[in-house]
Amino acid sequence: MAVKTHAWITFWFVLTAPVVLWDAGYCFMRPRSMLGGDLHWIWKPYEIYQNIDYVYGIKALEENNGFTNAQSFLNVVETFMSLAYVYLAHISGWSPAPLIGFVTASMTLSKTVLYWAQEYYCGFCAIGHNTVPDLIIYWIIPNGLWIVVPSLIVVRLGKDLVASLHVAERAATKTASGKQK
Repeated sequence: MAVKTHAWITFWFVLTAPVVLWDAGYCFMRPRSMLGGDLHWIWKPYEIYQNIDYVYGIKALEENNGFTNAQSFLNVVETFMSLAYVYLAHISGWSPAPLIGFVTASMTLSKTVLYWAQEYYCGFCAIGHNTVPDLIIYWIIPNGLWIVVPSLIVVRLGKDLVASLHVAERAATKTASGKQK
């Protein structure tokens, strides 16, 4: 049975891979990647973001807050898994590939919800200093994409997986009933 693929899912995984790896590079290279660092030119937009989200800023670095790099490490794992899905679904035609995509999107969704929950439960300790417009433009919209799109991927690939399981169940039932006669 051919692997059912969806262009928009593949587009998301391929488009986000360099963005995620660039973000992880910023996190792993702090303080050199931060404003004033010799590599800051590579991550110039973070000049704004490190002041919007303190998890990415000086405070977290000085406090040895491990969450920033821990989430970045998981981002790298998710990115390799998403690219594995693209390869396995489109190049190899491996029928379990949608399960890899489903797991990848589930990981991204769960980690992003955790990131938001962390903010809520710490009293918005890393983003509460922002104005509402800055919060919406620089934090809610970009981070919200990492909830909305993975949620849609989980739903779409989840439906595909359930459909595949139904097909397999019918085939197994038909095979079993044929053996009983």
